[in-house]
Amino acid sequence: MADSDEKTRPDDAEDTKTKALPHWRLVIDQAGVTPEVLAYNYQGSGTEQDPFVVQWIANDPRDPQQWRDSKKWFITLAVSFATLTVSLVSSAYTGGIKEIIRDFHLSQEVATLGVSLFVLGFALGPLLWAPLSEIFGRQLLFIGTYAGLTIFNAACAGAPNGASLLVFRFLAGSFGSSPLTNAGGAIADMFAPQQRGLAMTLFVAGPSLGPVLGPICGGFLGENASWRWVMGFLAIFAGVMWIGGTILIPETYAPTLLRRRAAKLSSMTGKVYTSSIELKQGKVSLRSAIGTSLLRPWILLFKEPIVLLLSIYMAIVYGTLYLFFAAFPVVFEQARGWSQGIEGLAFLGIAVGMVAALIYTIPDNKRYVLLHQKHNGFAPPEARLPPAIIGSFAIPVGLFWFAWTNSPSIHWIVSIMAGAPFGFGLILMFLSIMNYLVDAYTIFAASVLAANSILRSLFGAAFPLFTVQMYDNLGLHWASSIPAFLALVCVPFPYLFYIYGARIRTHCKFAAESDAFMQSLKEAQTQQERELEEQDNSTEDERTVVDEGVITSSHRRKSSVHGPSQYMMATPMTLIEFTPEIHSPSLFRNPTLLSFN
Repeated sequence: MADSDEKTRPDDAEDTKTKALPHWRLVIDQAGVTPEVLAYNYQGSGTEQDPFVVQWIANDPRDPQQWRDSKKWFITLAVSFATLTVSLVSSAYTGGIKEIIRDFHLSQEVATLGVSLFVLGFALGPLLWAPLSEIFGRQLLFIGTYAGLTIFNAACAGAPNGASLLVFRFLAGSFGSSPLTNAGGAIADMFAPQQRGLAMTLFVAGPSLGPVLGPICGGFLGENASWRWVMGFLAIFAGVMWIGGTILIPETYAPTLLRRRAAKLSSMTGKVYTSSIELKQGKVSLRSAIGTSLLRPWILLFKEPIVLLLSIYMAIVYGTLYLFFAAFPVVFEQARGWSQGIEGLAFLGIAVGMVAALIYTIPDNKRYVLLHQKHNGFAPPEARLPPAIIGSFAIPVGLFWFAWTNSPSIHWIVSIMAGAPFGFGLILMFLSIMNYLVDAYTIFAASVLAANSILRSLFGAAFPLFTVQMYDNLGLHWASSIPAFLALVCVPFPYLFYIYGARIRTHCKFAAESDAFMQSLKEAQTQQERELEEQDNSTEDERTVVDEGVITSSHRRKSSVHGPSQYMMATPMTLIEFTPEIHSPSLFRNPTLLSFN
């Protein structure tokens, strides 16, 4: 141990007063070494064989979970807007597609690849960005990838031919995929599990509303300017967000912060420091991280029926959303004679349903918090599924409604209103199933969500490509009914897993391992609480003899959740993020999560 006359004793750490760091310092200084941090009595002797073990201290100003609520919500708003920007860019391209076809002499299907390849980048990008975020943290990855998004959007605006435009769109989507996973991780870094519901609701608003706002912005701009102005606007929009995010969004990933702090303390003192997380895991190899990121999602996808069925369901719904980007021009421009800009307004029906679903999640989050408390912080994963059951019925209702009311002989408002139940069900289903997968697979959550994201993005990329031909061959009603029938087939999935999910998970290798891990956490927490209770009882007995210097039970409990056991005791789910499997902590220590690509 370090010398006690120079260091703060651990038992006294709770009484140490620490000042909140100014926001600018949080952005530029990941180590956050304050006098209190430097004076803390870390475990170890500071040698290569027995290094000082760096952990969060009490009231640590660099610990994201200790920040003021106002700061947490400001950062949540910033990262949510970053995801809205990316998702808007994915669909705003459609506003200039007619001119692209004319200028480059492309077919409708080839021009539509500009949407499909961008979404395909959502599938492939995270396989690289996720392990890189584990090595370099979220902040540097955001700066680098958002720069790439901005640069390739600008390249699209100056593309000399159709081939280069499509290549630039794919690269823009690949770089833009990073914020979609990192933003959810930043929220998980800052909020305790029972507090994340509302924050995740705000986060999901970005990547869900972005795709439906894109055709509106792109449609009017493409109609009144040109497709190059559409691409230029997207580059400017992304560039402003890149600069703003670089200035305003600090690093929030605990393993990176503690690793930076250990390095800074080592250079300042000449002693050897290492982070508590790195000590347990060892240094993460980029090669092994990428290997796991590339292989394990496929293993889980094909060996875990829960992952496969729910991923297929989400992929169908996600693909249907992107199918509408090709279907709405057929239904509203060709059949009704609307202009390109006005046609984009048809997406407002879906947007209204999405907003209604986001509002619905507020009382539903209270329901889950009560269950979370009732089960002592270990609510069963199936407690996440009731909203998905509701959403599973709303989606086919909206799709069939749209399919059989989109004739020009029926007033346009009727078919636009059909988008509301679809948007409502989409948000409920996405949030609920994502959270269910996270809770059911805990230590494998990164790979599970990567598998889900890959399949979802592949469907989102493929569906727009055959949409026009499908409408030409089947007509407005039956072509629109195809995704409705697919969604109808999937209606039983959430209910079946709600009833039988616990039993099914016992027969699934990875789900069973995750259950065993969570059970060990639960037992450890119970044991720790029992020991604290015994200490409290002992303290109460001593109070009758010694009235001074008694440590209260609340003080003792508060101290107990700092240091290596912090995330086990205070927020059990966060421990998953620190296991070697987790490459994109984004969603992963979160009961409410979302990498919403």
